[in-house]
Amino acid sequence: MTTELPAPSLLILAQWFSPAFPIGAFSFSHGLEAMVQSGAVTEAAAFRGWIDTVLHHGAGRSDLILMAAAFRADSAAALQEVDAEAQALAASAERLTETEEQGRSFVRTINQVWDTELPPLCYPVAIGAAARACGLPLAPVAQMYLHALVSNLTSAAIRLVPLGQTEGQAIIRALAPLCETLSHSALEQPLDAIGNCAFLADIASMQHETQYSRMFRS
Repeated sequence: MTTELPAPSLLILAQWFSPAFPIGAFSFSHGLEAMVQSGAVTEAAAFRGWIDTVLHHGAGRSDLILMAAAFRADSAAALQEVDAEAQALAASAERLTETEEQGRSFVRTINQVWDTELPPLCYPVAIGAAARACGLPLAPVAQMYLHALVSNLTSAAIRLVPLGQTEGQAIIRALAPLCETLSHSALEQPLDAIGNCAFLADIASMQHETQYSRMFRS
């Protein structure tokens, strides 16, 4: 897969993964709120450890594999099979809502602005399909996706833990090389290489569903 990215494509990705893109990412914490509530994440080091686990062993790596499978899907039926896999991987009802609602919002905007005809899809699947439809190389798309995931969750942590703005930016910078490394290692993997083992993050997303006081939807 080519990794060259001309300026127009770079600006498209900047738009897709901007906080201004209307997918509602700001309203989801991926279970972090429950981790903070339980006392498992109370400072910067614990948050960095949690998000590192999510990237290595949870949704980070798995989403890239799903994205690549959607990018390679050569028919509507194949794309729907990838999407069914993405739905099945959601560890809780809120995580399923998170990926489905963000995906639907992403597809709705892509279809209207870029004149594509994508069906409703889970978020990483939608990104892979959109990258193919718009002729974008997958590797930089994947890197930007992970970087946006880190940024969104760090924004949540700044409000929840709480972290200082500077601490948050330091964590984003520290994890940037991991975003690049994972994008190179995961994109060539087949769907059956997916194997989530971020168990505490998954359990936290389940516990969040019954948490009494909540700022976030997951």
